[in-house]
Amino acid sequence: MDIKNYEFWFVTGSQFLYGEEQLKSVAADAEDIVNKLNESGKLPYKVVFKGVMTTAEGITKFMKEANYNDNVAGVMTWMHTFSPAKNWIRGTKLLQKPLLHLATQYLNKIPYDTIDFDYMNLNQSAHGDREYAYINARLQKHNKIVYGFWGDEEVQEEIADWQNVAVAYNESFNIKIVRFGDTMRNVAVTEGDKVEAQMFLGWTVDYWPVSDLVEYVNGISEEEIDAAYKDLASRYEMVQGDNTKEHYEHSVRYQLREYLGLKKFMDEKGYTGFTTNFEDLHGLEELPGLAAQLLMRDGYGFGAEGDWKSAGMDRLLKIAADNVATAFMEDYTLDLRPGHQAILGSHMLEVDPTIASDKPRVEVHPLDIGGKDDPARLVFTGREGKAVDVTLSYFNDGYKVIGYSVDCHKPEAETPHLPVAKQLWTPTVGLKEGAERWMHAGGGHHTILSFSLKPQQIKDLFGMLDVKVDFIE
Repeated sequence: MDIKNYEFWFVTGSQFLYGEEQLKSVAADAEDIVNKLNESGKLPYKVVFKGVMTTAEGITKFMKEANYNDNVAGVMTWMHTFSPAKNWIRGTKLLQKPLLHLATQYLNKIPYDTIDFDYMNLNQSAHGDREYAYINARLQKHNKIVYGFWGDEEVQEEIADWQNVAVAYNESFNIKIVRFGDTMRNVAVTEGDKVEAQMFLGWTVDYWPVSDLVEYVNGISEEEIDAAYKDLASRYEMVQGDNTKEHYEHSVRYQLREYLGLKKFMDEKGYTGFTTNFEDLHGLEELPGLAAQLLMRDGYGFGAEGDWKSAGMDRLLKIAADNVATAFMEDYTLDLRPGHQAILGSHMLEVDPTIASDKPRVEVHPLDIGGKDDPARLVFTGREGKAVDVTLSYFNDGYKVIGYSVDCHKPEAETPHLPVAKQLWTPTVGLKEGAERWMHAGGGHHTILSFSLKPQQIKDLFGMLDVKVDFIE
């Protein structure tokens, strides 16, 4: 996944009251913190020290510059000394980027043997950070507060988690979804307001007829398909099964034709995600299965049955997770036995291989839905471990994210008559409580499952976007 090499600007607050020498010490300490954060290897993006802020004019100028610089994903602040918070009002109101308040102290202990009022005047984070936090609360900023010693691994991990979702926030305004066909007929939960999605989430959602895609698919050369086939065989297990060699290779090659055609279409027109609909495949030989899986592997967002909200969510959360173990998913069938209660997640074809626990197999099998030829697909079993499962629903009062933590495990047996990728999970709060609360909240059946993201990151990200979150805990 190709994401801009963003940076984060860091400033510390103070005032002229302390004197020039003390302000030099404040700057030196802050710069040392920034250097050591960058050297820690914990942060995914560089932090750049931009000085000591002492006046309202300086703070406002700094915030404007952060807004206008497209390479800046967010602002980090720390109050080394007391910094009168009225100075921060105008600049903070103007800031349009994510804001992290690092409530820390340069030293992690009290120097009892040497402490004096010079030290007390210089190290005032304990009350300086509270003064600053008050004005952010008063302004109702969706800012993040990370509290603790800046050198602790836990604090650095919190900063790293926030950096990833701050980048996703910035990239959300670059998400463009192409809809090939409309949503599945008569389905309610996949609908939504595309204008409101652009207003709050930044997403552009466009319709293109399948016939335009068909031109791109048919325009892919045999040489391009040969190269893609060779790459596919080097990554995955090619399983011919009961198919003739000719039938197997034709199906796989056609999916690669669709993959390359879809990719070329999106890259030329600037799209980062897409939807398909098995009800609208005119001119295509197969429903994109393997094709969609390979595009998700590459970082494109996807939604089935025209579900553009899931396609946007898929792309957004892949950015936050650096495209690691984050997948479009659907609640498919249930195990309701006491002690075994779980949801089997899958789809007709399109399950993302970034969550595979074994080497995916390229298989070809019939698909009754869609009325097209037998499609190739990647077949694999999902992972074990903790994950988050989230969906985006639209209501009369706007968008809402519904989610919960889940415990993922592998199916207890093989499914020889179900040749698709699959993932088993149980909501951490329990299947009964989790499912009931999910349905009461209006959560849909298409979700994004991520082993890489944490519940707090979901809350932080959609807090930045001013979208309500109902996280079931």
